[in-house]
Amino acid sequence: MSTEHRTFRIHGRVQGVFFRQSARQEAQRLGLHGYAQNNPDNTVTIEAEGPAEALAALESWCQHGPPAARVERVEAQAGSVQGYSGFEVRR
Repeated sequence: MSTEHRTFRIHGRVQGVFFRQSARQEAQRLGLHGYAQNNPDNTVTIEAEGPAEALAALESWCQHGPPAARVERVEAQAGSVQGYSGFEVRR
């Protein structure tokens, strides 16, 4: 199974609602590597690497996020594999 890379940018009420921590749990459950971080424009960025099926499942999860989130839209972009190890929450 080949490894792919995706960058997701999530818009809406996604900061202060445990989005990054919940994304880490979901990514770990799916066996993905990468990170989640807040952005100054109140969006969240997730960079994730792993099998295409797992990345599609994470993208689907991002459409709603944790219970307190209100996702307006998710932008997804393919990229070059970076070789992340584990999944971390960044500031």
